[in-house]
Amino acid sequence: MLKKCRIVLFLLTGLTSVAQKHISEVGLILENDLYTSSVNDKYYTNGFEIYYRYLNHVKKGHVVKNSTEFRVVQYIYNPQTIRAANFFVNDRPFAALLFAEAGFQKFFVKEQVLKYSFQLGFMGKNAFGEEVQQRFHKTFGYERVEGWQYQIDDALLVQAAFFYAKNMVVLNDDNTIDLLAQAEIKAGTILNEITAGPVLRMGFKNLLPVSESNLYDASLRYDKNYRETTEFYFFISPKLNYQIYDATIQGRLWSDASPVTFDLVRFRFQGQAGFKFRKNNWNLHYTFNYTTQEAENIVNKGYFYGSIGVGYLLQ
Repeated sequence: MLKKCRIVLFLLTGLTSVAQKHISEVGLILENDLYTSSVNDKYYTNGFEIYYRYLNHVKKGHVVKNSTEFRVVQYIYNPQTIRAANFFVNDRPFAALLFAEAGFQKFFVKEQVLKYSFQLGFMGKNAFGEEVQQRFHKTFGYERVEGWQYQIDDALLVQAAFFYAKNMVVLNDDNTIDLLAQAEIKAGTILNEITAGPVLRMGFKNLLPVSESNLYDASLRYDKNYRETTEFYFFISPKLNYQIYDATIQGRLWSDASPVTFDLVRFRFQGQAGFKFRKNNWNLHYTFNYTTQEAENIVNKGYFYGSIGVGYLLQ
């Protein structure tokens, strides 16, 4: 584990050195069900992302701006309770994902964005979900987690994701309310799904265009005027999600021997609501996330969690 941590540290150090040569942003995203409730601790229970993105030079045309992004990500999943030493209380498998991601974004003249990304990493013990969660609970005085012996078997994570969004209409003359549509497809060895739905932005001041807003990570600008830019808005996004395959619930593809697996509830509702704020070099957000039942059994239910993000624009 120490060797792998050193590798991650080396990669992050390399990204920092690259950041000195570009108009760029570094940031951290923390997700946890404790950010919405002090007693809610189940299903998707913790996420950690550290990212670095930078602008690429583009020729004039339909593309206003494009950027490249790198992330290191860990996700942790639990059943309904952390007191799950009893096999029969596991209504959703313990699971963890750890991966690196490379992503590319294009922002177009007509308020459109296209993103595609690729991930490589691990599911299972090599993702260190048990170690991270036990350390977190011990550090902050929470109860010890029992049941990790039932986690999903090890598997290689190889994924691709494609995302598209478009600003459909501005709903008032002051340009403080607009409506967007978005869709995403994920495919790979761990997760295969399709998600689509609208996004409503309600600004406390005039909304920025999609190609300038932090809504889809477009704060960076070639002329560096982001240093004098402010945006603050509330957003809400109801989405329909269709699950084709989820290895963290069904077990790995092909020869799986995981002790706990379930079939999927194919259609899910997912809702997001929150605030995004930007002042000069800082990007901040808080988002409340809700998802309906995802595993096919009589105990599994919908769940919610919070997301906190901090980004800093360089140069």
